[in-house]
Amino acid sequence: MTDADTAIAVGSGSLPVLGTPRLLAWCEAATCAALDAVLPEGATSVGTRMQVEHLAASAVGRDLDVVAEETYADGRLHRFTVTARHVGGDDDSRLVGTAEVTRVVVDAESFLSRLG
Repeated sequence: MTDADTAIAVGSGSLPVLGTPRLLAWCEAATCAALDAVLPEGATSVGTRMQVEHLAASAVGRDLDVVAEETYADGRLHRFTVTARHVGGDDDSRLVGTAEVTRVVVDAESFLSRLG
């Protein structure tokens, strides 16, 4: 985690600790990575629902491990449970946050064409 990941930098507070919007972005990125390997050519996924709990503070310089596990799939709909944990240090494996993320697989070209 760097200064660019802090609440101050992302506009979600005044402390130099991991900002919740950055945690949320990392959780979403983990779900994208989990789906990328199985997407057909021309497809992508879009986030449709996120519920996040930011449970512990993280100081600049801390390493975090963010892992997504698919818990449900039905056609184009995919749901994930995501965990973010400290790596190394006195509180190794401390749970920093959890999220439930829902993504839907779409054809990228068709999706963008609907935007006009």
